[in-house]
Amino acid sequence: MTMNSQFIHSPFNMSCVKGLLESGSLTSLPSEYAFPTSPDDIKFSQEEVIPTIDFSLLTSGTPHQRSKVVQDIGEACCEWGFFMVINHGVSERLRDEMVKVCQSFFDLTEEEKREYAGKQLLDPVRWGTSFNVNVDKTLFWRDYLKVHVHPHFHAPHLPTEFGDISREYCKRSQEVASELLRGISESLGLEASYIHKTMEMELGHQLLVVNCYPPCPQPEVAMGMPPHSDHGLLTLLMQNEICGLQVLHHGNWVPVNPLPNAFLVNTGDHMEIVTNGKYRSVVHRAVLNNKATRISIATGHGPPLDATVSPAPELIDSQSHPPAYRGIKYREYMELQQSKPLHGKTCLNHVRL
Repeated sequence: MTMNSQFIHSPFNMSCVKGLLESGSLTSLPSEYAFPTSPDDIKFSQEEVIPTIDFSLLTSGTPHQRSKVVQDIGEACCEWGFFMVINHGVSERLRDEMVKVCQSFFDLTEEEKREYAGKQLLDPVRWGTSFNVNVDKTLFWRDYLKVHVHPHFHAPHLPTEFGDISREYCKRSQEVASELLRGISESLGLEASYIHKTMEMELGHQLLVVNCYPPCPQPEVAMGMPPHSDHGLLTLLMQNEICGLQVLHHGNWVPVNPLPNAFLVNTGDHMEIVTNGKYRSVVHRAVLNNKATRISIATGHGPPLDATVSPAPELIDSQSHPPAYRGIKYREYMELQQSKPLHGKTCLNHVRL
């Protein structure tokens, strides 16, 4: 892929939404961003609230408290595939610094950011817009920065402080994810270290994804990110003070309003594969507003790229719970997802038996 091919479909020859908005030439929403509506778009539930998990009780609570939290994690994974984590120990200072340095990246000049444009899926640092403009039927009102941060750490060289801040933040988010995976393993009736060992998480793949959703002139027409599920085992997400995440739960879109200083955590497609469908990945989307820029920072946690992910033998029963998914290399799954329009759980359907 050439550098320019990543952006040939963008209106006004602008390479990103932020640049389009700041060009001064935008008077209405370009037709390329008009997202098709569906009956699902009118189903909302303001009453439902995603579960909250107190991380401190998982790591330093009494045996009874830990047992109760493990049970709560299992119920959250089974019922929602999404939960909030509080008292996780990642300092507010570090979280604030991470948000600020990510905002500073998107504030770089077009020329400075373009160094990372049009790269391949597994290149260390990649900046772009929409999801994959070569296959997207509708462009999404979103610019992104994707950085592979484990097992080998990478970072853009600008802003200069990005490397140090993101290294510390990604390390701390990985520690939180590791403890949550222990709780999830126990909730499945397995040893606490089961997922960590079988998925070789010491060498696992961690991807930092920073999303920038600028104000949109017609937020009810465009979409930040379409309904989709994530690859990997777990995704940890934080954001600035602007909300926009919605979770599909029992056919309703539930707006997520995170508690201060909380992480949002969701199970990914590979958690569904490993658990043979007991814990399912959850469909979610990002909606827009016309007043402020939303920044979301996600770290995706998965096995090594060359690991083959299959249902855990301990969760298979030939009579009542036969294998529901075929094994697939993590790298192959990521490439498959990137090569097709992002839509619901269509990628996972390729490995269903």
